[in-house]
Amino acid sequence: MAFVKRFRLLPHRAVTKDHLVERCLKGDSRAQYELYEKYAKAMFNTCLRIVGQADEAEDVLQETFVKAFNNLHTYNASATFGAWLKRIAVNTAINHIKRQKIDFLSIENQFFEEYKIEELARDDLEIELEIQRIKKAVKQLPDGFRTVLSLYLFEGYDHREIAEILEISVSTSKSQYSRAKRKLVQILETI
Repeated sequence: MAFVKRFRLLPHRAVTKDHLVERCLKGDSRAQYELYEKYAKAMFNTCLRIVGQADEAEDVLQETFVKAFNNLHTYNASATFGAWLKRIAVNTAINHIKRQKIDFLSIENQFFEEYKIEELARDDLEIELEIQRIKKAVKQLPDGFRTVLSLYLFEGYDHREIAEILEISVSTSKSQYSRAKRKLVQILETI
């Protein structure tokens, strides 16, 4: 019995994410691979929700990890590593979309050049006009409202994820979303 009291089991040394980050900072490529393995699936899903195409999401994912590893020295652990990485993934995906916006505009303009608006079915025209009205209203929202509303409604993030990404509290995310909806209704009533 005395032996049991004196004998202490040493805790198993678990490899923490912070330990992996430290090893990455020292140039350990195996640690980079381990971090990639831990986060690749979640970050891929984030990228896919934003860009919409699996092959593009894979490209954005790779760009995300390259940026993360190149800027790992800026990670200060004020947020979780996952939240820090997700912010990079979201920004990289959004920048990817912005780079392709030119393609969207050219396709949209081509569509309207080929078909006159009068040739569209009445229902299609009404839907298109309503979509344009909503887009215009969303653009008029204050930045905080628009960001939370877009991430929640259009990107499918929950309030916990939004709070991590934007470094705000969950209650702030919820209140910004609620206020954004009310403000959007007000704007829609005026246009």
